[in-house]
Amino acid sequence: MDAKERTARLRECPGFVRYWMASTVSDFGTYISTIAIQVIVVFVLHKGAVGVGLVSAARWLPYPLFGLVAGVLVDRSRRRPLLVITDLVRGLLFVVVPVLALIHHLSLVILMLFMAAFGLMSLLNDAASQSFLPRLVPANQLVPANARLDQSGAVAQTSGPAIGGGLVSLLTAPWAVLIDAASYVASGLLLLRMPVSEPPRRSVSLRGVRREALEGIRWIYQHAALRPLALSTHGWFLCNAVAGTVLPLFVLQTLGMSAFGYGVALSVGGVGALVGSLAATRLGARFGCGRVVVACRVATAAAWAFMAFGQHHLSGWVVLGAGQFLLGLSMGAENANEMGYWQAVTPDALQGRMNATRRSINRAMIVIGAPTGGLLGDTIGYRPMLWIVAGGFFVVAISLGLSQFRDARVDDAHT
Repeated sequence: MDAKERTARLRECPGFVRYWMASTVSDFGTYISTIAIQVIVVFVLHKGAVGVGLVSAARWLPYPLFGLVAGVLVDRSRRRPLLVITDLVRGLLFVVVPVLALIHHLSLVILMLFMAAFGLMSLLNDAASQSFLPRLVPANQLVPANARLDQSGAVAQTSGPAIGGGLVSLLTAPWAVLIDAASYVASGLLLLRMPVSEPPRRSVSLRGVRREALEGIRWIYQHAALRPLALSTHGWFLCNAVAGTVLPLFVLQTLGMSAFGYGVALSVGGVGALVGSLAATRLGARFGCGRVVVACRVATAAAWAFMAFGQHHLSGWVVLGAGQFLLGLSMGAENANEMGYWQAVTPDALQGRMNATRRSINRAMIVIGAPTGGLLGDTIGYRPMLWIVAGGFFVVAISLGLSQFRDARVDDAHT
């Protein structure tokens, strides 16, 4: 079966169609609230970069704190009800926050608490969502299914920041957050009536959590192909966290680019992600997911090295835009193949723990890498840090290419 036939067969999975619609609605809303929450911190609460950083840290803190437990609970639960509940709770949280802002009862501490609760719901939703997809489509359609989700995400990445900025300007930030609240409610309602067959719910007590969490860890780090993939991805997130901290300062200060120009360059990355996701299924079928992921990570290293060449004039925007396009292209082609392999090779009973464990450690890399990148960038300069980042991505790619994972294929995975 070729890539086109596999993609066409997704239409025969009514559960996936509704799942894809819910994901698309949620993706667009996320870009609106991301901008709106930052505006609330700066212009409503009158906090600076430290405030933005604290709110962001609160958002991601539940991942390293509760990720292992969340994975166990997801594997013990029916996943569709969990997705519905976490979507509806996130929608409720994003109703309360702007209401408190509008009546002048919102503080930085309260916002951090709300974002921590939002992060906990997102942790459960992420683990359940990525574990739920293998129940909607057969293993040989996981790559095209993930590619279809990535395509919607890429469109949201391309247009979402501009739409979000426009809505914040038109409606003010608190009202704009309400639109994301509506997107979560819509997503939850779409999933509520999704046709799917799931096994009965197991016990959700804390008894045996440690044993089951360790079982999930052993599955990842004792697997011949998953272990190098997991370790490489942890390194990728560390490098990406450093890069994400340094790049805005490099662009806005070193290159002297305006915030609008920076936003346009990031949107070019969304275009690249769309192109990459459109090609992901065909590339995986022809070369194997292992070789595609390794090649994409080499391209990621090249993209950051290319951006480090940017100079203080018009060509700097061209170089930045080209680097962002290559970065988006590589990530768009990689993600569907990587996720398809994770989902295809992991037994259903371990899907929640697999997803929550690796995501929690990946997010811990963000907590470490972001402040480290800022400190080193201020010390040795932003351009040198981009070169270091490019070297780090290259090491990550080569280490994965030398491992057993390079020969991995989704079609050969057995669950």
